[in-house]
Amino acid sequence: MIKWTKILLPYEQAVEELKIKFKSIRKEYRKIDEYSPIEFVTGRVKKISSIINKAAKRNISLENVEEEIEDIAGIRIMCQFTEDIYKVIELIRSRNNKDLHIVEERNYLDAIKESGYRSYHIIIKYPLHTVFGEKVVLAEIQIRTLAMNFWATIEHSLNYKFESQIPQDVKDRLKNAAEAAYKLDMEMSQIRDEVVDAQELFQAKSNVVEKIVKNIQKLKKLGYSDAEKLQKEFLYLKKEGVFKELISFNNKLEALLETMCKF
Repeated sequence: MIKWTKILLPYEQAVEELKIKFKSIRKEYRKIDEYSPIEFVTGRVKKISSIINKAAKRNISLENVEEEIEDIAGIRIMCQFTEDIYKVIELIRSRNNKDLHIVEERNYLDAIKESGYRSYHIIIKYPLHTVFGEKVVLAEIQIRTLAMNFWATIEHSLNYKFESQIPQDVKDRLKNAAEAAYKLDMEMSQIRDEVVDAQELFQAKSNVVEKIVKNIQKLKKLGYSDAEKLQKEFLYLKKEGVFKELISFNNKLEALLETMCKF
């Protein structure tokens, strides 16, 4: 009798750990006011019924699913632009033989599937520390743009509905939609620099505003008499939205804090 709960537990742990790692990368970029190639990250452990179905299709015995099915644990990394996919690939490659081991790479960006599917897959071995000791599990990382992901999600739903026997007219429409998604990605790449600049500026402003709020709170705790006046000045500057003035205001707050902390 196969104990699926015990088998899948390490995969659940792997998904959670990998999600945290890639979300942390995104957070690091944003903390230093830089554009992140990672837009967002999702993950899942394959359902038991899906594992059994895949094993049956590939003629894999259930005792060997952990060795022969690579995507029991799956991570999906979404990017805004096609160019970002390659940056994420390099980020993953830089971790090879450190906290993960790359087994195989599958480039469906160049070798597009007949259906129109585009994505980049990296199969990894991921070491885990569990209550039963160290265990290495296989996991699949899919990297794609938001447009690619939208299309792939729809295709997956249709494959489920039609049990992988999608009618030809729907297949044709799906292929046309895949081409439209590709053209959208190409169009967005043309304005990538402008979008990146705008997002970096927005993130930098957000970070400065956060620092100002924290600094005013510190001054209030230290009993600074004009803290309320500073709060009103901040609200005015925030409304005006001039980045240089916000930076200058925050510098003034930090200088005040430094002076007060000396006494």
